[in-house]
Amino acid sequence: MRTRIGIIAIQGDVEEHVRAMEKALAERGEKGEVVKIKHRGLVKSCDAIIIPGGESTTIGRLMEREGILLEIKEAAEVGKPILGTCAGMVLLAEKDDEEVARTGQPLLGLMDVKVKRNAFGRQRESFEVLLKMSLFDEPVHAVFIRAPTITQAAKNVEVLATFDGQIVAAKQREILALSFHPEFTEDIRIHHYFLENIL
Repeated sequence: MRTRIGIIAIQGDVEEHVRAMEKALAERGEKGEVVKIKHRGLVKSCDAIIIPGGESTTIGRLMEREGILLEIKEAAEVGKPILGTCAGMVLLAEKDDEEVARTGQPLLGLMDVKVKRNAFGRQRESFEVLLKMSLFDEPVHAVFIRAPTITQAAKNVEVLATFDGQIVAAKQREILALSFHPEFTEDIRIHHYFLENIL
């Protein structure tokens, strides 16, 4: 039986996640399929979902319009793993900051966290660091681009990494949220970790 990984492909860095996930599946010798999701009806057929970085307001509104938002909530209810990177982290949150509230963007509300958009500044303040994560012995190569952070997290949320005193990676049940972009590097350990929750 082939594992199906669905990547929300409405807007954002979709192809980078596709390549990283296909590479991780190949390295594991697993038969898998990466599915780009642009319309309703595909989420249910997938074993796990990735919400990529991009513009969270645009992604959220288009997911809502296409009926994908509700399908992802239903997928979470039955325990399907979900990975959200950058804008994906914002969309996974239960609570938002004033900037998110001002845009009126929908949130999935799947993690008991509050997020702050663009916590490290705008595009020109983008940066890369070697980030220590509790999941791995060696630091990961983390790319931060207009990155959000988690400003509040409930006790049932596991903090996986912090940078400059702010939460940049967290896990709750089968849901993984990252401020940064692992798909922009050759380090695909996070994609392997995500697959371990499925296979």
